[in-house]
Amino acid sequence: MLIHSILASYSRFLAGLSLALMAIALTGCNELAAEKAIPSRPVLVAMVHYEAESPERSFVGTIKPRIEADMGFRVPGKVAKRLVEVGQTVDVGQPLATLDEIDLKLQAGQAEAELRAATGVLAQAAAAETRANELRAKGWTTDAQLDQAKASADEARARLNRAQRSVELTNNSLSYATLVADSRGVVTATLVEPGQVVAAGQTAIRVARLAEKEAVVAIPETLLGRAKEGTATVTLWSEADRKYAAKLREIAPSADPATRTYLAKFSLPGAGDNVSLGMTATLTLSDPATTRVARLPLSALFSEGSAPSFYVVDDKGEVTLQPVTVKSYESNDVVITGGVNEGDKVVALGVQKLDPAQKVRVVSSLSF
Repeated sequence: MLIHSILASYSRFLAGLSLALMAIALTGCNELAAEKAIPSRPVLVAMVHYEAESPERSFVGTIKPRIEADMGFRVPGKVAKRLVEVGQTVDVGQPLATLDEIDLKLQAGQAEAELRAATGVLAQAAAAETRANELRAKGWTTDAQLDQAKASADEARARLNRAQRSVELTNNSLSYATLVADSRGVVTATLVEPGQVVAAGQTAIRVARLAEKEAVVAIPETLLGRAKEGTATVTLWSEADRKYAAKLREIAPSADPATRTYLAKFSLPGAGDNVSLGMTATLTLSDPATTRVARLPLSALFSEGSAPSFYVVDDKGEVTLQPVTVKSYESNDVVITGGVNEGDKVVALGVQKLDPAQKVRVVSSLSF
């Protein structure tokens, strides 16, 4: 019985010892697992984005022709035909409208008749002058008769010259009965109809020339300097992915009394037929040589007796301290010109307590 008691006690001791050893082993495993399960430190980051120090300004404008001509007949008359409609594209020399030519043809016939009469009178006066010269050479006539013959011949020559000019004028007037386009363009207005009697110079057809187009915008007085010296580009609402170079051609000498803006016209030398008149455009003004800077939160700056730096986070969650070039400090931001690259992620908060050896985990980001 004694031996059995000793063996039982020994068995219970071994069992207890085994349980204690297992508990110690499990505790050690839990401690290792806990050490391995320590999470990365969550951080808030800001994205680096460089832009012009002076921000670009945009204005909505309209595409208009540089030259829009009011075309009219150079002679009065009754409109016989109107050959074009609004929106129609016309070429150089294309007829736009015609006048009734009856009266103009009668005037041309009258001028030709006067020319024939002047030609006959000149032939008679020239023959008389020739005979007077021959008779005076033989002494059979007086100087007074010779002078009279010369005067009559000179008058006949002048009458012939006047008749010739009259024929040219009436022929020109007859050609003016057809109104033709003097340049390639598009008809923007028709102000006459067949049967209407018009005066010389009265506007009949309005044609916008397509040789050069421009963007017309209203510029506030605070940006007049940038409009004159800066760089301008134009994009169309119908073609937003394409930019056209623009150049200031004209700016109003005084501001509009209602809006206090200045009307500015920017020529578009690269605009083709795809840029139609009346399209809505966006004019963007920027300074020609402005510095590109990035604005980041002031709390992201790390400086402890060394150069100002940022903690940059890579894709693996590791951080690197990189010095930056500071241009200026603002109330909540710091403006830098270099040191970090476009698109880098920098730690925005808690940089003084950050351990560079510890990996981090991005939980959110800020855009500047």
